[in-house]
Amino acid sequence: MKLILITLICFSISVGYAQFDILKKVKDKVEEKAEEKTDEAIDEAIDEATEKDDEEKPEENAEEEKKEEEESGSEKSSSTVKEEFKSFSKYDFIPGEQVLFFEDFSQDNIGDFPALWNTNSSGEVVTLNNYSGHWFQFGNDGIFLPDMKSAFGENFTMEFDLVYAPTAKGNLPDYQIEFISGKSEGETIDAYVPGDGGVSVSMGAYNSSVSGWKDQNYGDVSNNKDITVLRKNKDQKVRVSFSFQKQRIRFWLNEEKIYDLPRLLSPGLIIDRIRFSTRETDDQRPYLYITNLRIASGKPDMRNKLLTEGKLVTHGILFDVNSDIIKPESYGTLKEIANVLKENSSVRVQIIGYTDSDGDDASNLDLSRRRAASVKNSLNSEFGIDESRLETDGKGESQPVSDNNSPEGKANNRRVEFIKL
Repeated sequence: MKLILITLICFSISVGYAQFDILKKVKDKVEEKAEEKTDEAIDEAIDEATEKDDEEKPEENAEEEKKEEEESGSEKSSSTVKEEFKSFSKYDFIPGEQVLFFEDFSQDNIGDFPALWNTNSSGEVVTLNNYSGHWFQFGNDGIFLPDMKSAFGENFTMEFDLVYAPTAKGNLPDYQIEFISGKSEGETIDAYVPGDGGVSVSMGAYNSSVSGWKDQNYGDVSNNKDITVLRKNKDQKVRVSFSFQKQRIRFWLNEEKIYDLPRLLSPGLIIDRIRFSTRETDDQRPYLYITNLRIASGKPDMRNKLLTEGKLVTHGILFDVNSDIIKPESYGTLKEIANVLKENSSVRVQIIGYTDSDGDDASNLDLSRRRAASVKNSLNSEFGIDESRLETDGKGESQPVSDNNSPEGKANNRRVEFIKL
């Protein structure tokens, strides 16, 4: 069955942006025509249902298929993981300290619309043949809002896994994420200009654009940038990351930093909700899947925590499910910890792993110890920290810092601690 080309679609919020969007669509169409032959060749190679000969498939497409096959297994080889990890060597994203919202859709049944979300369209929780876990498949031409319980604060991060796939006709639409502050009385889910203000981020196969607004008026800062990450990674998992520090906003796709804008968010606004938007496609088929959506507050001060307080707790070192394999998006956090250790060569630390309560006690204890050992090995092999300075231990699920009855609580309990010796 043909892989579905995914996208979150740009939801315009000003006349100015609408004008730009028209021009962008013209540009997109021209570029899409230029790549049409390549896209058809790729589709033929991966879709048995087309029943077309694949003899003319470019060799690089075969290499991409081989790479996808290597990534699709339930357990990856150490060499593959190492290569992926190093691919994030320029990634300097570090997640917030306290998890405010976490959604991996594990509590939802396959085929259901997720219980913690609202929409004016449709969607369902699905599984993918090449990636584990539950994924939310966005419906066509709609607004999608997760249920937020509290404001995010001045400093927060948001990250999620995205699979962006083509529609049945090979089109590459845009999608949009809005970070919103406040809510006006009687505001509808699809309000044209929501809340008291916020930031809009549009992403597609060829362009990304950002803009801020307050009191239904645009600010002075906006930006547009050509991007290639999504179209180069069609049908493959992409890590999407945002960092908000007061007015400053940074945005990454995988390891590539797309934006770093110091004054995009208007002064005084505190974000308290997010909104995803998709646009109608020509064949009415979904093209966007997400999972592992994590919002965390606070700006980590790793140096002070470790050297002054003697204890650093991080949720930024992530692992595959029930595995001690470190995910590549952990690179920024590990690099920052390694820098602190390099600059303080006399400091020794104990690395302690923790899990949530899913599974039995003995398995979790073993898993936490293996994860701590993986962190030690990474600090040594990737960043050159002497093993003699690193001890490891694991506590499993025995010392929770949050309630294990919620996704956010479980995410907070899955952590790695560094204790100064």
